[in-house]
Amino acid sequence: MIIPAHNEASVISRTLAPLVSKEPGLFQIIVVCNACTDATVEVASSFAEVLVLKSDIPSKPNALNIGDRHASVWPRIYLDADIVAASESLVATARALARPGVHAARPAAQFDVDGAGLLVRAYYRTRQKIPSLQRAMWGAGVYGLSKTGHERLGRFPELKGDDLWVDRLFDEEEKTVVAVEPVRVRVPRTFRALVAISRRNVSGAREPGPSGPVSSAGGMFREVIGSIRSPRAVFDASVYILVALLARAGRRAEQRWERDDTSRS
Repeated sequence: MIIPAHNEASVISRTLAPLVSKEPGLFQIIVVCNACTDATVEVASSFAEVLVLKSDIPSKPNALNIGDRHASVWPRIYLDADIVAASESLVATARALARPGVHAARPAAQFDVDGAGLLVRAYYRTRQKIPSLQRAMWGAGVYGLSKTGHERLGRFPELKGDDLWVDRLFDEEEKTVVAVEPVRVRVPRTFRALVAISRRNVSGAREPGPSGPVSSAGGMFREVIGSIRSPRAVFDASVYILVALLARAGRRAEQRWERDDTSRS
């Protein structure tokens, strides 16, 4: 398991604790601290089973590649440093990757909206209903690759959306979302932070990928409209569409990395 971490001292402990507490030695855990200026290295190193590596380069793809060079176990799980996952869910994901023909997989995900504002909650109520996003490898903060799947990947390219790149490498029948206890994805707590993160995601989708850039949002909007089943769903869908339009109107994310610190408090 490879966990890239940039200044994640406030959350890395809650991520590592469930992975080492129940069955010591269950996972090969590698935390790659990239350009950290806080106590991430010290906190991660307090877990005896965790291999902590350091890089001076502030790059998630580079951290993933460093982790790959030191890892020896297949299948391989990639986990964001702020995601809380039960060890059983990751074991089930690894088992799914051992099935013939399955090269990419992730556990089910649940959005943790505790403490989030009204508009943020509305956005994620709609997002949870969009079928294509429930099947995608991106957006959950965790995914795994079989050895064969990783051979197709090669190295992680220097792009913002590593999970989007992985998702686009495989046909639908080659990837799966495992029905297990969901990982907890802490969402932005403010509307402003939500829009900023959405801009980053749009920027990542615009980058060239294995099948070319993702350019059309028409299909997504049709799914959003199709999710409306009640008056509240009309409001929720309106918020989702507003965020999507604001994200596509912004260009700042293409110049710099947008990071959400509201979910890390």
